[in-house]
Amino acid sequence: MTKPIPSTREPLPVIGVGTWQTFDVGADNAARGGLRAVLKLLDKNVVDSSPMYGSSESVAGDLIAELGARDKLFMATKVWTRGRDEGIAQMETSFKRLRVKRMDLMQIHNLVDVETHTKTLLEMKSRKTIRYLGITHYTSSAYAEVERWLKTRQYDFLQINYSLGEREAEDRLLPLAKELNVAVIANRPFAEGALFRQVKGKQLPPWAAELAIASWAQYFLKWIVSHPAITCAIPGTGNPKHMADNLGAGAGKLPNAEQRRKMAEYFDAQG
Repeated sequence: MTKPIPSTREPLPVIGVGTWQTFDVGADNAARGGLRAVLKLLDKNVVDSSPMYGSSESVAGDLIAELGARDKLFMATKVWTRGRDEGIAQMETSFKRLRVKRMDLMQIHNLVDVETHTKTLLEMKSRKTIRYLGITHYTSSAYAEVERWLKTRQYDFLQINYSLGEREAEDRLLPLAKELNVAVIANRPFAEGALFRQVKGKQLPPWAAELAIASWAQYFLKWIVSHPAITCAIPGTGNPKHMADNLGAGAGKLPNAEQRRKMAEYFDAQG
């Protein structure tokens, strides 16, 4: 299942993968084996990284090169430093680590020096060094600032935290992104495992099967990506079985507004 990137209508699979922690494995061959299997399952999906994530960019770049999978993936990373020259140098390093000549999406990580980097990214986009630019954050305390920058209408993407455990983005950010034709990537889709802890030992509702939901991971992800403003979600995993399960959330139909409300109420009742 795909959704269109609003600014271009390019289709993007609704489930991608994040690399925070999970891909930070350095030269560990055993861990890399699992990650290689994760990447082999993907086709046009977002692979999201950052220079903040230790060795994740290098590990992802190595494995994607080994698999010859660059053209099968939507590569996204971030700039996470201050100053124009420092930002350019960091992004050049990311290009080398991820082994790409053109980045699908470059994002300003947590709005760090956002004014400076926005100018650089717009120049890079005009030169076709990057295809899309965006801004990111992971906490509701930053939403007012995120909203202010979105309203400048300079960005193709917003990456923000959104899940059944963190719904604050629904109030203003998601409606604004939809109004401005900005694609939204949902990070922290499992609220760092808090959602699974809440439903531990609990059964899926019998009506979950009607929505082609076969696991709690699919339940959580399908609820996220069914929001009209959300383009995709990026759960992080180094386990190919978990990746395959996550991708299952992109199959079948998406719940409508009434079904999403029912899903949220059922989840809340498990607490």
